[in-house]
Amino acid sequence: GKGGARTDVAAMEEVRVFPLSCVVQKYAWGKVGLDSEVAKLVVSGDPLTVIEDDKPYAELWMGAHPKGDALIKDNRISQRTLGQWIADYPGCLGSKVKDTFQGQLPFLFKVLSVNLALSVQAHPNRELAVRLHAQFPEHYPDSNHKPEMAIALTPFEGLCGFRPVEEIVGFLKSVPEFHALVGNEAAEELQSSVGDAGRVSEALKKCFTRMMNCEKKVFVDQLNMLVKRVSEEAAAGKDTSGSNGDLLLRLHSQFPGDIGCFSIYFLNRIMLEPGEAMFLGANEPHAYLYGDCIECMACSDNTVRAGLTPKYIDVSTLCEMLNYSPAPASSKIFPSVRDASDPCVFLYDPPVPDFTVMRIQIPGSVKQYTVAPIDCAGILLVVTGEATAASAAALSDMALRRGSVLFISANESVALHITSPAGMLLFRACCVL
Repeated sequence: GKGGARTDVAAMEEVRVFPLSCVVQKYAWGKVGLDSEVAKLVVSGDPLTVIEDDKPYAELWMGAHPKGDALIKDNRISQRTLGQWIADYPGCLGSKVKDTFQGQLPFLFKVLSVNLALSVQAHPNRELAVRLHAQFPEHYPDSNHKPEMAIALTPFEGLCGFRPVEEIVGFLKSVPEFHALVGNEAAEELQSSVGDAGRVSEALKKCFTRMMNCEKKVFVDQLNMLVKRVSEEAAAGKDTSGSNGDLLLRLHSQFPGDIGCFSIYFLNRIMLEPGEAMFLGANEPHAYLYGDCIECMACSDNTVRAGLTPKYIDVSTLCEMLNYSPAPASSKIFPSVRDASDPCVFLYDPPVPDFTVMRIQIPGSVKQYTVAPIDCAGILLVVTGEATAASAAALSDMALRRGSVLFISANESVALHITSPAGMLLFRACCVL
């Protein structure tokens, strides 16, 4: 035994489950004031927070990323942030994660509230990330890959992956302005490639690259013609769905004169219902358009952009790297799987080692629930409901409510005594190796 009075260090090492106060990012595309799920969660988790009703609340970062390291809300712990604490106690990650990811938390967990479209983008794979970071460190801040997954909290709309060829060919026929940017040669090549996967992907790459490299004046003129035509058709009560009219006008009002407005003819439009997810692997073109979601990603900030943005656009890298495999929108919805040993848990387990997300849905009839121990550190977010949480590794009870965030070290369990009549909805990010 330790004998005598316990030192602070010994006591500290025993606090392995603790609440976090997380960083909010106020990017311009976020929902404003209390329309934002991020703002609602933050003010509910800490009622003293002041929410400004004219400011965007875009992202809540739950993790140890240097640009948004969470603060520890436990005055027995001397480290100020989660990143500092993990650096001092890397064993909390679990031995496999600690060894595999060099003592770092491998994922960043977020809530996003999207009001304006985010740029059409893709994240590089590891190989390309290493090369881009070496060549252009000012645009590509690190050499990690960045797969990510979005799980809808409210109906969530995005663009993801290339549409089936028949749909793209259909738009080339019904949207002359789109055809003008792609050009006759590439458009005909795409049409004649149908049925031959290798040729399809080559022709698709040619079409997309032609459009992206179109002279600014040409595409601005074509876009203005298209917007004018669709606006007039809409005003006359005509059906503009053959030109994807509603979405076109919305994106054009957000980013007038932006090449990204034409990407709606290439990419699938995905509508996720709450609880549905999409996984964005390396080189998958995508853009979030509207709604609130949980997002989990490998810990990186690397993004190659292609429009719907005032930021740095790297057209040649993007056109080279994309995954030109057309597939229907339905194939982009990533399924969750109910845990065989716990009917309250739904697993979203993507094909990368960096992260797994669990949706924990506890019905109103259940009043005692144990967040099970797993052999990796995790972060737990309360989306709805209230409970008193107890853990041997917390030394004292914690009040959980909507917006509460807990760090749970590897192999620790948390017992919930649920006080809200309608049960609870929790999301837990972890890394199951």
